[in-house]
Amino acid sequence: MTAQPSRCRSCKAPAVIDLPRHNANFCAEHLIQLCHRQMAKAIDDYDMFGPTDRLLVAVSGGKDSLAVWEMLIDAGYQADGLYIGLGIGEYSEDSGGYVRRFADERGLHLVTIDLREDYGYDVPTAAIATKRVPCSACGLSKRRLFDKAAMDGGYDAVVTGHNLDDEAAVLFGNTLRWEVDYLARQFPVLEARDGFPKKCKPLVRLTEREMAAYCLVRGIDYVVEECPIAAGNRHLGYKEALNAIEKQSPGSKSAFYLNFLSQMSPLLEGQSAAAQGEVDECQRCGAPTTGDVCAFCRLVEKSGTHVAVPVEMVLKMRRRQH
Repeated sequence: MTAQPSRCRSCKAPAVIDLPRHNANFCAEHLIQLCHRQMAKAIDDYDMFGPTDRLLVAVSGGKDSLAVWEMLIDAGYQADGLYIGLGIGEYSEDSGGYVRRFADERGLHLVTIDLREDYGYDVPTAAIATKRVPCSACGLSKRRLFDKAAMDGGYDAVVTGHNLDDEAAVLFGNTLRWEVDYLARQFPVLEARDGFPKKCKPLVRLTEREMAAYCLVRGIDYVVEECPIAAGNRHLGYKEALNAIEKQSPGSKSAFYLNFLSQMSPLLEGQSAAAQGEVDECQRCGAPTTGDVCAFCRLVEKSGTHVAVPVEMVLKMRRRQH
């Protein structure tokens, strides 16, 4: 006897993916419909943006950011892309190539920023100059430049490709340490305030596996490799732990994260330091900050005067540390 091929729950055609958390299988057509439906529900449930809003999608070359950009365009939204060259050796060169090809093939507008050319440093150099993990300088740089590009370009919202796995892992880590300030800000939408643009995450109801399958059936070519200097990032460990739980109990990740949003998030509203404290303007760039000079300007000052560091040096240091 041979095993019967799995069938799509919607049309009984051969399935391309099984989704235990939905207790269902789907063909390519209905997988695409599922992804669009879940994105639309997230946009509607959390009042992310309207049909006439101008969106700036932060794209990295990975599956999630490219997929959400295409999905928004297909849904009729006005969405441009923003790519930041981080200077992480061949990885950045490859990821930038995927983004530019994606935009060119679809005739989409892409805004590009290069840390080395525009600000005099890159992530490997910043990691050595600040003596902190590369992800710290990377995250700070991206957040500030996303904000600046959106404000300068007159966009109504910044969109990122964070998926359910990403958000559940962050929630897991913040809950383990009871980081109330971070928990209070972990919502799919952060409203515009004090010089910060609105930020939205339309993929919070979709998993990494679902997004990878979406890209496969839609023919979206993306960078598969993880960032080489992100090895050891604790959020990757949290994802592994949650995946083990999900394997034993399908649907656990979505229940963990979505129930937090519906049941706990309202109780934490207004509890973040940002919501309670006063915000001033950076004396150098005018960006919102709680001090005289913002963290990004301090990073630029410290890293921009440091001799350029090749990514291989950072990799060697991290190997020695582990």
